[in-house]
Amino acid sequence: MTIHTNISEINENQWLRLLKKSSTATFFQTPECFHFYSGLSFLKPFVFGVSENDKLMGIMCGYIISSGNPLQKYFSRRAIVPGGLLLDPNISNDDFKLLLNTAKSILRKEVIYVELHNYKDYNEYRLTFKAEKFEYLPYLNFNIPTFDEETSFGRLNDNLQKQLTLSKEAGVYWEETKNKDDIAAFYAKLKRQHKRSPNTIMYPQEFFEKLVNIPNGKLLVVKYRKKVVGGMACVILPGNTIYNWFICNEENRSTGKAVYIDTMIYWSGIEYAAKNKIQRLEFMNIGKPIDDLKIRDYKRKFGGQTVEMGRYRCVCRPLLYITGKFILENIIRKLGRLRYFYSK
Repeated sequence: MTIHTNISEINENQWLRLLKKSSTATFFQTPECFHFYSGLSFLKPFVFGVSENDKLMGIMCGYIISSGNPLQKYFSRRAIVPGGLLLDPNISNDDFKLLLNTAKSILRKEVIYVELHNYKDYNEYRLTFKAEKFEYLPYLNFNIPTFDEETSFGRLNDNLQKQLTLSKEAGVYWEETKNKDDIAAFYAKLKRQHKRSPNTIMYPQEFFEKLVNIPNGKLLVVKYRKKVVGGMACVILPGNTIYNWFICNEENRSTGKAVYIDTMIYWSGIEYAAKNKIQRLEFMNIGKPIDDLKIRDYKRKFGGQTVEMGRYRCVCRPLLYITGKFILENIIRKLGRLRYFYSK
């Protein structure tokens, strides 16, 4: 067994081959995603790999991030692995454990906890995760299968079909964009939305400006009267999945016409996938099974389903975790400045 602790030790051709054969492949374990993280000023990327007989068997790709003032940053230091692990179907239990343990031992020097956000099914590895002190947390994603445009439109319920038709007649449309003014307008609306829901994650505008310049990063904006009124920022695993990373809409839509911005935003992702032969649109991290069902009920109208892939969290420094959680949830919240630190 050979462990790899930085990008220079990993053969990229083997990495790409692993992506093609792995049942747990997502955009977030691609070399493209790692290099995207590397270009962002507000986070620190990492990648670990494990090989057996010179064959790459597993990858963990993610980033270290913290937020807020110095006290908040100290207690919010965390390593996030979007998408979970990229695994060869024949990875041995020893290789799997080595990958987890190496990542833990190195990351604990900089973070309080490590969290894997799963977008594929890791049930067969659950006992090994548990043995290596990774606690399972139930979290939901939402998948909408995409076919050709006609079939995808037909899978919408009758009310949504009517809303799309009326919105198009009123002059609402969507488009892919790299335009700086469009990005700025989208980000301004996203910031306002974040203020209304401060426990959601928020990145600097730099994230979106750089996302649109990678091959599989997309910003789909909805426009009305030639102004951006909402949209979604996405990444793509070609031929497989388009992942909605951020979504926002216009708070005040009092126009005097039948304009359904939300419906057009969701449809933009579905139609983009259908046009580009992508199998599904995925909304990541939509909450716990016990959370409010209204948003999930709304999404089901688009012909999709809720799936529980969950998360795995390993607390590397328990005392700091408990202390930080108390401070951030009980003191800073009272001051009205709590942001996205600990997943609820």
